[in-house]
Amino acid sequence: MQIDVRVFATLRRYVPELGVGETIKMDVESGTTLVEILDHLNLPREEVKIVMRNGRQADLDDAVQEGDRIAFVPAIAGG
Repeated sequence: MQIDVRVFATLRRYVPELGVGETIKMDVESGTTLVEILDHLNLPREEVKIVMRNGRQADLDDAVQEGDRIAFVPAIAGG
């Protein structure tokens, strides 16, 4: 099944071939969890603060479904 993954802000440095605003189209097996996707992309777990699935906050143990839109977001500070 296919899903779309977006990686935001400082996490993009771990996926250098990804352009700004681009999504990663991934083919995954049924039952694949968000943490497995995170690990597959080599994103450090400690840097990912928010995980979104179809526009809603999700848990890393959640399994993805066909057509899901996943986003990994780091902590962002402002001033």
